[in-house]
Amino acid sequence: MSTAHDFDFFHGEWDVAHRRRTDFLDADSGWEEFGATSRCWSLFDGAANIDEMPVNVQGWTGLTLRLFDRESELWSLNWSSSRSGKLFPPVIGRFAGERGEFYGDDTHDGKDVRVRFVWSGISATTARWEQAFSVDGERTWLTNWVMDFTRRPASGTPSA
Repeated sequence: MSTAHDFDFFHGEWDVAHRRRTDFLDADSGWEEFGATSRCWSLFDGAANIDEMPVNVQGWTGLTLRLFDRESELWSLNWSSSRSGKLFPPVIGRFAGERGEFYGDDTHDGKDVRVRFVWSGISATTARWEQAFSVDGERTWLTNWVMDFTRRPASGTPSA
């Protein structure tokens, strides 16, 4: 069962290792890798949060607003980027155990795509996010972006 505190693990500051296909719809395309940082904070007593991710090496910042619908017990994940300033269509879903799956519909390069976000590998110091697209009604998925998160050391903590 999903709860309003499913994303509590993500609050705080993270280093982010991105691995992204150069063409989101081409399984034969190459991958690019780059780093970033992320900071997430809670709203609505845990039932919402925002993370901001400056990707300085690429010159843009990403932002995700996550909202928990207490009635349906589903999360909506809403992404935006400073490149466009537009809110992408949400992906909606829940956690089952240590894995969260979220689905939505979008377009990419003029093609309708089904979008899947997966959160996994969650611990006190790590997490993984993956994005995949399907263009064939969810028969097959192409993973096109992976982010591995590592919690940043607390700043200002005196050493022992």
